Order: sequence, then structure tokens, then C-alpha cells
Amino acid sequence: VQLQASGGGLVQPGGSLRLSCAASGFTLDYYAIAWFRQAPGKEREGVSCISSSDGSTYYADSVKGRFTFSRDNAKNTVYLQMNSLKPEDTAVYYCATRYGSSWSSRKLCQNSDGMDYWGKGTLVTVSS
Repeated sequence: VQLQASGGGLVQPGGSLRLSCAASGFTLDYYAIAWFRQAPGKEREGVSCISSSDGSTYYADSVKGRFTFSRDNAKNTVYLQMNSLKPEDTAVYYCATRYGSSWSSRKLCQNSDGMDYWGKGTLVTVSS
């Protein structure tokens, strides 16, 4: 069972990046999926989460309107499209899953300790 996050890099303020999280060894269909991030010296933050119970998507206020969470079941991959990036978006981004969860998308993003599997992070740096 593995989650592989990729797509991070250095981008100027106002730029865009698309992060990918590919799952292997299991099918994402039955899992709640989340993107978290952690900046140096700060607590881990739930960025965007998709509930497996109702398919709803939650976005943190700090990214609402700029980030879009999507999934491609055929590729067993999820994506985080990040637009209008700001220096405060600089962080290591992680994808994580929770099996068959009844949690709401908001609760998923607020309870990182409840995730079953984590991918290795990918670093996003927003700087001029």
C-alpha cells in the first residue's frame, strides 16, 4: 500500500502548480482522501478533503477559491490544482487516506491523526 505525492516545486507568487497523489496496492474509490500541508514552525493544516460517505469536498478558508481537489478513478490518482499561489502557501504537502470513513470532509481535514495512510510529502515553495 503506497501513496506517492508529486508535483511540488518552486513557483513565483501568482503562479500555479498541480500536485498529484497516486495510490498503489489499493483502490481509492472506498477511501476518504485528504491533502494536508505543514510549513516550517507551524502545525499541520488540512487543506482540502473529500468525504467517502457523501463525496463532498472541504477547503480551508486560506485556499478557498484558489485550490481545486479532483480525482481520476481510472488512474487511481487525485490532484490538487493550486492557482494564485502566495508565499504563505509554502509548505510540504501530503496526501492521506482513511478507509470507508463516515466522517464529513470538514472533520477529515480537522483530524489528521485519524488518517490511515500517508504519502511522502512534496515541497511547494512560493517565492520571487
